[in-house]
Amino acid sequence: MGAFRRDRFTWLAYLLLGYFAYLQASLGPLMPFLRSELHLGYAEGGLHLSAFAGGMIAAGLSAAPLAQRMGRRTLLWGGAISMTLGALLLMSGLHVAVTLSAALGMGYLGTLLLVMIQAALSDHHGALRATALTEANMLAMLCAGLSPLMVGLWARTAVGWRGALLTAVLALGWIALFNRSVPIPSQTSSFERRAAAKRLPASFWAVWLALIMSVAMEWCMVAWSADFLTGAVGLPATDAAMLVSVFFIGALLGRFANSRWTLHASPRTLLLAMLVVVAIGFPVFWLARTPPVAVMGLGVVGFGVGALFPLGLSMALTIAADHADAASGWVSTAAGLAILIAPFTLGALADRYELNAAFSVLLLFNATALIITAAVRPRRLG
Repeated sequence: MGAFRRDRFTWLAYLLLGYFAYLQASLGPLMPFLRSELHLGYAEGGLHLSAFAGGMIAAGLSAAPLAQRMGRRTLLWGGAISMTLGALLLMSGLHVAVTLSAALGMGYLGTLLLVMIQAALSDHHGALRATALTEANMLAMLCAGLSPLMVGLWARTAVGWRGALLTAVLALGWIALFNRSVPIPSQTSSFERRAAAKRLPASFWAVWLALIMSVAMEWCMVAWSADFLTGAVGLPATDAAMLVSVFFIGALLGRFANSRWTLHASPRTLLLAMLVVVAIGFPVFWLARTPPVAVMGLGVVGFGVGALFPLGLSMALTIAADHADAASGWVSTAAGLAILIAPFTLGALADRYELNAAFSVLLLFNATALIITAAVRPRRLG
């Protein structure tokens, strides 16, 4: 295994993934402003995230055949530019039908970009894909964390919350200006030779299920940890909302650490280790009734959970290296399904059994992912 090298395409992929993550994360923070302007209820506001997740699922299912017909370059740049158009439509929408359509379009077209980034990075870096994918997701987490800050800062100006989306539009223009001629890695020749054999191995589907569990844990924590800190730990709502940043800081540190560790250990080994970290950290967060202990547990959970998706993605793309576009598409579908179903399910359980009891479902998610990962031993992973 040679030294890991970041060339112009690697940096382009990192920047475009950060752009996607920023716009994806912006939907939550801007929703109070959009709901106020359009006089929407909480359910109607929440449908925007559901529409985005629905777009992710559809894009994951259609990305591979589209890439075969149109090529990765077209889907990558087309998805990036079209996601910007969706953001502009969201900004200008004067009716909920328009804004929901914009969120659906952003989810679909942005995920075509996401699938191409993941597949091309995997093919480009080969045996070192885990390092590239973990680094890329580290920047994505940073950009996602910047999104609510930018929404809040722009909301205090005459431009309003729309300035946060305009920032992403300008950022894409800057990225395209300096990188439009960068070559995009094409599909591997083995993919072309085996185009008819599209069946992915059973070990891929096992990891796919573990990825659903991993993304479900991440988005349940993002969606409901502030409410948990308020209802179960007793923190004021404003303090609880601010302290959720500890989860994101932990996730960022987890992705950074694992991006280094992937140079010396397999993604499977690290994924098992991070699931154990979550198994230790989550009970600390869940059972704590004093703010310092709860926040410490939140940071530990963030450290472990933040690394699960890039490590699982690397495992999946290693197993299905000959079908990177299809595998990346199915991984994005898994993420969309988890985002669509998991936070809603936890909320529904909280309505029936209270939030503290409902949070126990994360123990089930983590145990399922841990058992599956421990059982998967495909030859490709060594």
